[in-house]
Amino acid sequence: MTVLASADALPAGARLLDVRWELGGPNGRPAYLEGHLPGAVFVDLDADLSSHGPPEEGRHPLPGLRELQAAARGWGLNDGDRVVVYDGGSGLGAARAWWTLRWGGVQDVRILDGGLPAWQGGLESGEVITAPGDIVLTGGGMPTLGPDEAAALARDGLLLDARAPERFRGEIEPYDRVPGHIPGARNAPATGNLGPDGRYLPPAVLKARYEALGVRDGVEVGAYCGSGISAVQDIVALQLAGYDAVLYPGSWSAWASDPDRPVATGD
Repeated sequence: MTVLASADALPAGARLLDVRWELGGPNGRPAYLEGHLPGAVFVDLDADLSSHGPPEEGRHPLPGLRELQAAARGWGLNDGDRVVVYDGGSGLGAARAWWTLRWGGVQDVRILDGGLPAWQGGLESGEVITAPGDIVLTGGGMPTLGPDEAAALARDGLLLDARAPERFRGEIEPYDRVPGHIPGARNAPATGNLGPDGRYLPPAVLKARYEALGVRDGVEVGAYCGSGISAVQDIVALQLAGYDAVLYPGSWSAWASDPDRPVATGD
């Protein structure tokens, strides 16, 4: 499966989706309207790639399949389309879009490596209005973990926490009810997957990084973060390194909402 697309060789006929999003930052639509790849349609991560439920589902629970299909049709997607997603350079919005569309059943989704900063061509301003698509999402394209499964994986397999080290250790917690991490998890900050240019590190480097954390053939690997966004960047990096990993979508925001769940701090 091809995961990345290069800015100097975009797949012919690909549908382009602009998924600019930053944790705690402004909505990406104004930046999109100011300038985007020609033909790209804006995707709102909070509205289109997430739902909004009770605290036990986390801050960015997955959308319902019917809602995701309606959004995808609004972006003009049809069955069999090749899709390229990009963001402002952090890789977070694009990774979430890649994973969510794959989870929904879209077969060919690629991430523009390096995001918008890697694009050397001209930009287009204003809203792109496209004819509605007819894509049918069947779901089941990517596996997920619930909290009990995540706890079991932290004990019997390998559960990676993609948050910053200080949040993993429980020194700070700017968003969720309590600081700390799921007992048994190992810290694999998503920021360690990209080079200074915002592109993913070479597969051999990523492979060495994750094998140092315990990733091996035959070991089931899961990933979580604060709310299911940055963990997907770990999953993308693992794919590039030749490994599969399962997402715990609720992540720490869901785990920490339950006072009966155990919490670990420190390294």
